[in-house]
Amino acid sequence: MENGLADIKMFDSKLLQELDFERKCKVTFDPVISPSNPGESLVMRPLSLGDYDRGIIQLLGQLTEMGDISREKFTERFNNMKKDGYYYVIVIEDTQTNQVIASATVIMEQKIIRQCSLKGRIEEVVVNENYRGKQLGKLLVSTLILLSEHLGAYKTVLETNEKTIPFYKKIWF
Repeated sequence: MENGLADIKMFDSKLLQELDFERKCKVTFDPVISPSNPGESLVMRPLSLGDYDRGIIQLLGQLTEMGDISREKFTERFNNMKKDGYYYVIVIEDTQTNQVIASATVIMEQKIIRQCSLKGRIEEVVVNENYRGKQLGKLLVSTLILLSEHLGAYKTVLETNEKTIPFYKKIWF
């Protein structure tokens, strides 16, 4: 894939920069991390086409069954999600290994209720097993809650399975 095409992002990175994380985030981090500083050699950003080569499929495979996803299939789905404009997938990349090590999605559902408002739905939160315990899941979820609010959602919900409920209870979800 041409280098320029690999850098196509699902959404504008400025959206993450516009979040007033330090003031509006309702959870604490010890040590302190944020979307602009998730940890040494780590960068939080929107999903990009090049993440196919940075291991996004393998990472998501730590969450659920993936099946065979070709570059072409990934590109087609990425482009459809980007064009739709209601999908916001964020990733954390380890710049030393050039691998995506965490990811989460918020989908902005269009509602008729509440004056045709939006509802955020967080799903597919995953952190590479080698990076767990570094507050990255909490950072992803907190960032997506703020992003959902920033985009105008009247509420944000989270879909998960029973085995991860204790994690989400710890971060007050």
